[in-house]
Amino acid sequence: MAYVGNVPARSFISFERQVFTIVNSQTAYTLSHSVTNENDIRLVVNNIVQEPGSGKAYTASGTTLTLSAALTNGTDEMYCVFLGRAIGTVNAPAGSVGTSQLASEAVTNAKVASSIITGQTAETSIATDDLILLSDTSASGALKKMTRANFVSGVGGTNTPFFIARKTSDQVISDAATTKLTFEATDTESSSGVFDLTNNKFTVTEAGKYNISINVYHYDSTNDILRSDGWIYKNGSAYAQWINDRTSDTDERGLQVGGSIIMNLAVNDYIEAYARADQSDGGSTNIEGSSSLLLTYLSGFKLIT
Repeated sequence: MAYVGNVPARSFISFERQVFTIVNSQTAYTLSHSVTNENDIRLVVNNIVQEPGSGKAYTASGTTLTLSAALTNGTDEMYCVFLGRAIGTVNAPAGSVGTSQLASEAVTNAKVASSIITGQTAETSIATDDLILLSDTSASGALKKMTRANFVSGVGGTNTPFFIARKTSDQVISDAATTKLTFEATDTESSSGVFDLTNNKFTVTEAGKYNISINVYHYDSTNDILRSDGWIYKNGSAYAQWINDRTSDTDERGLQVGGSIIMNLAVNDYIEAYARADQSDGGSTNIEGSSSLLLTYLSGFKLIT
């Protein structure tokens, strides 16, 4: 009679066999595979098939095989055939396995050759709809998929917090006196109130490395300014100083000084700006401010790490 469907490939399967090492006076042996009862195996002793069942040659349950009588090592031989456990003896034909035959997540990372990824040429650009594969070291190298948008937004960080505080009006300071600068406006901030205009200082809320810059413009309409100093103070103490020192009286009424520095700041550290001017007549001078120009200012931003 013809078969409906695929013809059973009986010539391509065989039954698994287990050979036992005989131990004198021992009647219990361990099976390689769990069975329901002794009828799931065929036991052969000295090339003679044994009768299964209670009161017969042997019984079996789980992975325990129990003989009705002990055998002698060196004299007797014993093996069993697992009747309910067939194994393939040939490989599947090339190209015969498709995605429908594979269970979900059946292919593990260990089965994927590392050269598939490491052997590829690195991309120099990423299209909007490209997918990116990442190897997660915390999950034993598991591959994770990301879109270009996810990748770009999740890499690195932002230069926040940031601020620029500036003077919009003049501040009069005494000759040769180190004076704290006051600021009237912030041109830009990462969020409102990053720079405290009431107390004229920047207080750190996120620890890290910061770029802090200062610029001071001194001006006197009647007398020469011989020297201009600018300071960055950290937690109430001078941290960095810049000096513009004029060596002779050259009838210069304006003098500018400034610079920038990278600082390692902790939460609650605070930054202030100080200035000093030395006059030819020993009188006071102005620290210039402007509503339209950045003349005197203090700025800062956190570096991406």
